[in-house]
Amino acid sequence: MPPLTKRRFTSVRAAVAALAIVAAAVTVATDNASAATAITVAADGSGNYTTIQAAIAAASTGTVITIKAGTYQGQVSIPSSKSGITLQGATGTSTDIVITGSAPASTAGTAGSATVLNMAANTTIKGLTIANTYAVHDSQALALYAGGDRQVYRNVRLLGYQDTFLSWGGTGSSQVRQYVYKSYIEGAVDFIYGNGALVIDSSTVRSLDRASTNNGYITASATHSSNKYGILITRSTLLSTAASQTVALGRCWHAGGAADATGQVLVRDSTLGSHIRQTGAWQDMGGFSWKTCRFSEYNNTGSGATQGTGDRPQMSASTAASYSAQNYLAGNDGWNPVP
Repeated sequence: MPPLTKRRFTSVRAAVAALAIVAAAVTVATDNASAATAITVAADGSGNYTTIQAAIAAASTGTVITIKAGTYQGQVSIPSSKSGITLQGATGTSTDIVITGSAPASTAGTAGSATVLNMAANTTIKGLTIANTYAVHDSQALALYAGGDRQVYRNVRLLGYQDTFLSWGGTGSSQVRQYVYKSYIEGAVDFIYGNGALVIDSSTVRSLDRASTNNGYITASATHSSNKYGILITRSTLLSTAASQTVALGRCWHAGGAADATGQVLVRDSTLGSHIRQTGAWQDMGGFSWKTCRFSEYNNTGSGATQGTGDRPQMSASTAASYSAQNYLAGNDGWNPVP
């Protein structure tokens, strides 16, 4: 091998320097990418941002936003452009992180009343509480408006009174899918409602006591007639301190008076408290009979389970086999978030 000339040495040294610059640039880019995919929110200033909304504005697909313990006031909006992000409580205890608002739909509109307005697909929210504390009870006042497809909620608490949780894919047959797992939902009037394919699994559903002979309705489904699946409550516990047989499982919501909004609800493999009505478990709404919707139960237990009354339709075992959580959520792409 010929001796290394100064000229060749200089060229090699320049090449090495260039490689070092490239390596440094790659390191910086990698560090920036890591920073972009992990954001911490802390009201006390110890994180990257003090508000959840500021963190969402900075997020991109794949970003995990960790929220430190505290109470965060005001609406949090996740627009459709922010798909694929995660909001998670830092402690794993949902009561430690509270997102709260008190706006009614009567002044703010349905979407404007929602404490969390989540219009993005492929999002995950876990380990926190979402509450709407509007206390007049003369209007809708949403805790969560879920308007994006393939959303997952784990270990969340959804607190409201009227229309706590809306799953909504827009008018017509368009349908969004949401999966709620090991969570807690409470309200009094139509507090789980909409036209989405919504599965509530292994959760607690609490009806508030209105101190009345009518203590409200758990669901209000408006599933489009072309969609087989609507709202599924499975492996869950329905409870209340309300008087015996004063709470309905749901009523038939023909949204906007649409005749093709033939809601579908199935409550299966769940424990029902004595607050559930034996007669009138399913109710009419807006001039439409509950029988225009698709309401049924399967394999429930507890003092509120059916005692054989004529208006508590029971699904057969052969039919129930195809009404699994996985089938509600599969859609055309086989999505399956069920553990």
